Amino acid sequence: MPTGRSTQLTKQVGEYLVSAELCRRGYISTTFTGNVPDFDILAINDKHKTIPIQVKTINAGSWQFDAAKYIDIGMMKNKTQKVKGKIKLFHPNLVFVLVMLGGQGKDVFYIMRSRDLQNSIFKHYRKYLKAKKGRRPMNPDSTHTAVLPHEIERFKDNWGLIEETFKKKRIRGQPLTLDIR
Repeated sequence: MPTGRSTQLTKQVGEYLVSAELCRRGYISTTFTGNVPDFDILAINDKHKTIPIQVKTINAGSWQFDAAKYIDIGMMKNKTQKVKGKIKLFHPNLVFVLVMLGGQGKDVFYIMRSRDLQNSIFKHYRKYLKAKKGRRPMNPDSTHTAVLPHEIERFKDNWGLIEETFKKKRIRGQPLTLDIR
């Protein structure tokens, strides 16, 4: 079982790897090492526009999430759960980078928006509940979920999303970038 120290090291390694890759791609990047609640990195382009980026890192296995932060889950009286739909995300366009550490030069990056992550969680949590007839076997009240690499394969090395995000001024009325001039 990972210790708090090893978990913190994994988190920091992931953030620094993403930050370094952003720098290789021509962006200034700064990490906040867990001190900002909604993002871990700010990327800054040559026009001084910034985008926040959330990073989640694992050594192996799957990324862990609370499904209730992404989908509306009804708790029934018979201790079953039902997915009612997706919740309205506060930042549906927030860029997420899910990192799987693999050793020097073997790390894998999955780059998506939070709404893409939400769609994956929605699809797979519903499928899981259907297979279990709505009842979670270990803890019926749990809304824990895991995202496996093969479920998000289409976002692997999707670094173009960063440039796309800088080019767009806003989506659905929400600003994507900040002008820090």
